[in-house]
Amino acid sequence: MRRGCVSLGDLKCDNCKKPIPYPDRYLAINEKDGKEDGEGETKRYCVDCCLKKGYAQYKDEKGEKILTFF
Repeated sequence: MRRGCVSLGDLKCDNCKKPIPYPDRYLAINEKDGKEDGEGETKRYCVDCCLKKGYAQYKDEKGEKILTFF
């Protein structure tokens, strides 16, 4: 399961190991053996890693760029 979240300031990206400062957004995914099944460990990815992996994208809505994780 994918969840878009807001950092409280004490997290690190599981991919690039950069800290995710407050109030930056990040994606939390439950993975088991590389599959999203909701029963494995939770991986946290910063916005840059999400964009590289294809988990996030920017959409134009009403003249604004909006980041979406879905």
